[in-house]
Amino acid sequence: QVQLVESGGGLVQPGGSLRLSCETSRSIFSFNSMGWSRQAPGKERELVANITPAGNTNYADSVKGRFTISRDNAKNTVYLQMNALKPEDTAVYYCNAKAPNPYSAGYIAYWGQGTQVTVSS
Repeated sequence: QVQLVESGGGLVQPGGSLRLSCETSRSIFSFNSMGWSRQAPGKERELVANITPAGNTNYADSVKGRFTISRDNAKNTVYLQMNALKPEDTAVYYCNAKAPNPYSAGYIAYWGQGTQVTVSS
């Protein structure tokens, strides 16, 4: 059983900052990757950022230079620091983790329940 718990969402003014946290029920090193996705009303879920056990990171073009994904290994927690927030960043942000599927060549994806981020003046 894998549990991902997000926190840190809220309402922020344009240009402001938030830090999202994703606490996992097991070591982050047990996953192929962990990351954050978001979904705004009427839009598809979008990958925002991810990080591998080796510390390699990847970001969506829309957030490069503004968002930073990081981790605290001892706390089994992944963070998303969001700076210079824009109204278009408004969405439900979901933590996700991917682990190898032991019965196939693919992987299993796990998702948290999401935390709302609203950027508005």
